[in-house]
Amino acid sequence: MNTIGVVGGGAWGTALALTARRAGRDVVLWAREASVVDSVNTAHVNTDFLAGVPLDPAIRATSDHAEVAGADAVLLVPPAQHLRAACRALAPHWRAGVPAVICAKGIELSTCALMADAVAAELPGAVVAVLSGPTFAIEVARGQPTAVTLACADAGLGQKLVEALGTASFRPYLSDDLVGAQMGGAVKNVLAIACGIVEGRGLGDNARAALITRGLAELTRLAMAKGGRPETLMGLSGLGDLILTASSTQSRNYSLGFALGEGRGLAEILAERRSVTEGVTTAGAVMDMAARIGVEMPICAAVDAIINKGVSLDEAIRALLSRPFRSEGL
Repeated sequence: MNTIGVVGGGAWGTALALTARRAGRDVVLWAREASVVDSVNTAHVNTDFLAGVPLDPAIRATSDHAEVAGADAVLLVPPAQHLRAACRALAPHWRAGVPAVICAKGIELSTCALMADAVAAELPGAVVAVLSGPTFAIEVARGQPTAVTLACADAGLGQKLVEALGTASFRPYLSDDLVGAQMGGAVKNVLAIACGIVEGRGLGDNARAALITRGLAELTRLAMAKGGRPETLMGLSGLGDLILTASSTQSRNYSLGFALGEGRGLAEILAERRSVTEGVTTAGAVMDMAARIGVEMPICAAVDAIINKGVSLDEAIRALLSRPFRSEGL
């Protein structure tokens, strides 16, 4: 795997392009925005989404789907709700057997499909893998130590991907549980919004710790119902990602929840942002999926009620705290 394609010119896509280049690969970065393509190719920086981080001049940006699809492996990094459309655009140029590594975190709102299902439907010739875990783009871009899960059903191919992307500071751990890795990355964004609300509302560290713990139980229940393994959710793509995203204002989801907790309106918060806050859309998709398969998720339901159903923060918090006492466990 000498050439790595990256689809998505946002902060995370750019950070992954830098990582692949540090691993010694030739890198082509596809971006929708002409300004990103021009900035990467001429100034060797992504001024729109990752300003202040110099890029290796060997990283080449393009707006040509055929060019990025010609790589030996392609990292798919668009927002979750746009992943299917991105794959549809790549499909005419895709070569059978080329790995498609999903780096987006979410559940498709219109279908309740996991990202791997959407990719498989649009790129039937691709071999699907999932890269997920506790990753703030800016820290990965700076080369700070990071560990991730790389899930692939084909162990041999998974090992090749680990070797193609791994460096001393970017350490992929191999798994074959694609469902668990995807569920962790998706649901933790919803839980991070809840944790931000707790902090913004001044409910205390005890409440946030309880919410993370009980939220992890919700996440594990849903993942297991979809065929994921509980040990995956105790790893980097579950607990690791949840801890990171639910405890730092660097997280777009946590910071959005914090602003909600302070009393600001959702529309106002989103209007100030250029990057996508995945948990806002994922909240509805998670609850739709949970309802279809009969999994109880009260914390995620509270976030969905606040964001999508007009329920006030005080009402949602009261409803959670009024639930019957029960035994601890999944």
